[in-house]
Amino acid sequence: MNNLEMSSRDLNVLWHPCTQMKDHETIPLVPISKGDGIYLQDFDGNRYIDAISSWWVNLFGHCNPYINGKIIEQLSRLEHVILAGFTHESVICLSERLVALAPEGLTRCFYADNGSSAIEVALKMSYHAHKNRGDDRSLFVSLSDSYHGETLGALSVGDVALYKETYEPLLIRAIQTPSPKDQTPEAALEAAQAFRNLLQERGAEISALIVEPLLQGAGGMKMYHPLFLSEAKKIAQEFGVHFIADEILVGFGRTGSMFACEQADITPDFLILSKGLTGGYLPLSVVITTEDIYGAFYCDYDPARSFLHSHSYTGNALACAAANATLDLFENDNVIVKNQETIAYMGEQLGRFGVFECVKEIRQCGMIGAIELQGFEPGERIGLKIHQHCLQKGVLIRPLGGVIYVMPPYIISPEELKHVFDAIESALRMICASNA
Repeated sequence: MNNLEMSSRDLNVLWHPCTQMKDHETIPLVPISKGDGIYLQDFDGNRYIDAISSWWVNLFGHCNPYINGKIIEQLSRLEHVILAGFTHESVICLSERLVALAPEGLTRCFYADNGSSAIEVALKMSYHAHKNRGDDRSLFVSLSDSYHGETLGALSVGDVALYKETYEPLLIRAIQTPSPKDQTPEAALEAAQAFRNLLQERGAEISALIVEPLLQGAGGMKMYHPLFLSEAKKIAQEFGVHFIADEILVGFGRTGSMFACEQADITPDFLILSKGLTGGYLPLSVVITTEDIYGAFYCDYDPARSFLHSHSYTGNALACAAANATLDLFENDNVIVKNQETIAYMGEQLGRFGVFECVKEIRQCGMIGAIELQGFEPGERIGLKIHQHCLQKGVLIRPLGGVIYVMPPYIISPEELKHVFDAIESALRMICASNA
């Protein structure tokens, strides 16, 4: 079997995400036959460094032997069981560990299948908790340029114009407050004041503020100072508004700390985790919340007060085994501390791009580096050209329009990381030469 044969079979039956399928009349698919560490290999034997962790999920490499082994152990005991009225050791162990790791005061874990589903859980839980206490608040606030997923509730609290315009009639009530314009404390305070002004006007309507702490992913890898989080949390609490921290992307060490909220020393009312939760192996997400929220639903039997949400694969045993194995690796390998060396080296490598006139800004937040370009029209599809060029150099990146970003698995070596940035530099030189 080769790439061409696999691609032909695929295009007869599949519809791929975030893809205009007509593009594949001229742009070949890349069928992957196997993964090994940071590398993906296609059916023709070409290898690619997975510099974006396969959509930001992979932490410790593909086919990690330790995680593989723990999933196989779990598979020999239990693959799945209904979590309503039943439980199992893997989900109990995982929940105990997450509560111990999370900011102080987060004590209850509610599981779902993926990030968007967990966003839905938190939104419903926030609204219903207010409702159970006699307070009808059905409006949500998010930051400008935010992204929280693509199910309808998650889409509603995002701020991606194309999605909003297309699906507007289907969305729940949500408004935006300005996100900090850069990573300075001054920008953080300015955005916090705008949030306060909004709550002074409409606070009684608002159920929760939802944020991507420190970094807005799909909105262009925009980054901001932790001061905004600490100030926004104080303001939300003052007005009785819940604070939802969407750490689907930034959790589990991506920003340099286990959770981004740690850098602002805050405890949100809801902490949402997914992606790296299972090391990139299996779909699983969790909403961790407080005893106060949990208590709003705790009562003698009353269907109207109970939290009305479930998923068939909630707390799946195999996914929980992968998550527990991932946490083992964090504990046993001192990952957060070791990552500081990679973070520093990434910063050095990013410095080389300041000489390019087409580079507007270089940003970094922990294990995430971003290079924002300027001077290109959307129709030029500059991100696609860079993606294709880097593939030829053996590197998988997937720019967000004119924003090139690098978000590798934590096991990447300095030499491999240098190769990633060499490929990006080669792509930029190619683009500059073609535009000269």
